[in-house]
Amino acid sequence: MRKRTRLLCASALLLLFSAFFLPGTVRHSAEPSPLPADEYRLVSPLTYRYLLNQAGACRDRSPFLVLLVPVAPHQAEARQAVRSTWGAPSRDTLTLFFSGVAQGALLSPLQRLLEKESQQHADIIQLDFLDSYQNLTIKTVMMMQWLAAHCPNASYAMKVDSDIFVNVFHLVQRLRSSPRAGFITGSLIRDGRPRRDPSSKWFLSEALYHEDSFPPYVSGAGYVFSTDLAARISRASRFVRVIPLEDVYVGLCLRVLGVRPAYSLSLPLFRNLFEVRRLEYDRCTFARLIIVNGFKPSELLAVWRDFSTGRADC
Repeated sequence: MRKRTRLLCASALLLLFSAFFLPGTVRHSAEPSPLPADEYRLVSPLTYRYLLNQAGACRDRSPFLVLLVPVAPHQAEARQAVRSTWGAPSRDTLTLFFSGVAQGALLSPLQRLLEKESQQHADIIQLDFLDSYQNLTIKTVMMMQWLAAHCPNASYAMKVDSDIFVNVFHLVQRLRSSPRAGFITGSLIRDGRPRRDPSSKWFLSEALYHEDSFPPYVSGAGYVFSTDLAARISRASRFVRVIPLEDVYVGLCLRVLGVRPAYSLSLPLFRNLFEVRRLEYDRCTFARLIIVNGFKPSELLAVWRDFSTGRADC
């Protein structure tokens, strides 16, 4: 009886592990219809042109992990903090910053400074759409399209905001044993609903999105995916109406593809590895997580000085 009980417990843990770390598929009863041309042009790669590009970034290498960081043109301090911390060049990783243009800034000193920064670091990709919160969905799809076109042989990519602490050491280690296709993970949200209050930052009208709930999606603060999904999400965008919530939009594309985001929890405590709340820094707590949210550039630099040298003691 005890042996049988142990076997049942082991089987239950295996099922939990599969649910938390392995991707799945979702069936749909009907094929979606392509968007009208005037709607699809919002995310069509033919609509925008590159002002700054790093087309050869993966020409002579196949990075294990590409870190895709959306930034506004004026966020030079945030970009430098990322370069000096988790986004520093390494054998396994490549860090790239994606930007639109500031209002009326193409001929401004700000644009010239961005171009000079790009020449110095060769890590900024800029397209000619207006850089705004409402256009984050456009920026995200352009990131996917760039990755599919210019770095398809990378193993994984991570879309991550510039104010995030990323434990890139733990992340790379975990990805060594993760699925290489059809895989996306992060802070999984399964009960999301549209905000109908026009005063909300996340307002979504019924005219733009009529459903009462969202499909499962991962928080846009930071999520990781196998690079095959970049081209697949780009293709799925032909069928998904643009909404100004980029992480929900990616979830809608995944639903079209029949891909289910995976949980990313640590055993045995089942703690979410993608912490989207702000936490006070504790070296050994952070060593067991993949991301933590909400760091100013100066804070990120200070935390990294301690973490990068002391994490092995945890």
